[in-house]
Amino acid sequence: MPEHTILIVDDEPTNLAILTTLLQPYYRVRAANSGRRCLVAAQPPRTPDLILLDVMMPEMNGYDVLRELRAEPATRDIPVLFVTALDDEADEELGLELGAADYLTKPIRPGILLARVRTQLDAKCGRDFLRDRNTLLEEEVARRMRENDLTQLVSIRALAHLAETRDPETGNHILRTQAYVHLLATALRRHPRFSDVLTPRYCDLLTKSAPLHDIGKVGIPDAILLKPDRLTEAEWMVMKTHARLGVEAIEKAEADIDMPLDFLVLAKQIAHWHHEKWDGSGYPNGLAGEAIPVAARFMALADVFDALISVRVYKPAMSCEAARDIIVAGRGRHFDPDVADAFLANFEEFARIAERHHDSST
Repeated sequence: MPEHTILIVDDEPTNLAILTTLLQPYYRVRAANSGRRCLVAAQPPRTPDLILLDVMMPEMNGYDVLRELRAEPATRDIPVLFVTALDDEADEELGLELGAADYLTKPIRPGILLARVRTQLDAKCGRDFLRDRNTLLEEEVARRMRENDLTQLVSIRALAHLAETRDPETGNHILRTQAYVHLLATALRRHPRFSDVLTPRYCDLLTKSAPLHDIGKVGIPDAILLKPDRLTEAEWMVMKTHARLGVEAIEKAEADIDMPLDFLVLAKQIAHWHHEKWDGSGYPNGLAGEAIPVAARFMALADVFDALISVRVYKPAMSCEAARDIIVAGRGRHFDPDVADAFLANFEEFARIAERHHDSST
């Protein structure tokens, strides 16, 4: 059975008959005797591989037909070969400018016609092959990117849950703090102090990295991490080392790969400095103000708010409203003032996140 379909368009029955006789031994041939019928016949699902189009037709000439074919996404890529009695160079130039693939003048010479048709069909096959190959490559790249993103997400969550197993009372702390950080980034992405930093990619990486903020707790002894009473000064000094242990763990993992990963840069910032305070009284380095990375500033507020509203072995949960008052009181001392303002403006959504991912024991 012929592989290709050709649509012949001519208002003269004799011309249709001649072209059909010449082409039918090699191709599936369809015919239309007007420009309007051509436009209908060219639509999916019966889109032809090539159109032989007469120029001089009543009501709608070939140039008008070609303009409409090129204006429609479903037909714009069909090669069109003009077949006409016009032999003026200006007519040929116009047809080619409008997007015709070739231009044949009547009377038709069978050998020339078949050669030109074969050339156009071969070219179309090549274009279709490249298009399909590119589509497959794009789909494969997209699939691998989704797979990599999923692998990255699962790896982050696995590491974060490993730390969480050391402290079973944290429950859904990872999910809540991740959502809080995302909310803050979204709220501040157009703020003049943050707009240059909070690009869509940064916000995505920030959200992905947030669960690793307490990964260093895996290195804290149970006697300190799970102690039901207040820590002694010496124990508190050990507890504070989880910031250093966290960044060191990520750095060791990073050393095993050949290229830097952007999300690990933010993960290190969050793990290392999310206990720093705006006034410089935090740990481990006593950073202050803008010296504290943006990611760590967001996590600082998210982590404190969630700790306040959560049950711990040494304290009951606090209401969201009471925690809000503490956050507001820490504006400009513990927290970046603009980050605290964004929290206050979006407090109801913070409360909804806390409810949505609440711990069953609270």
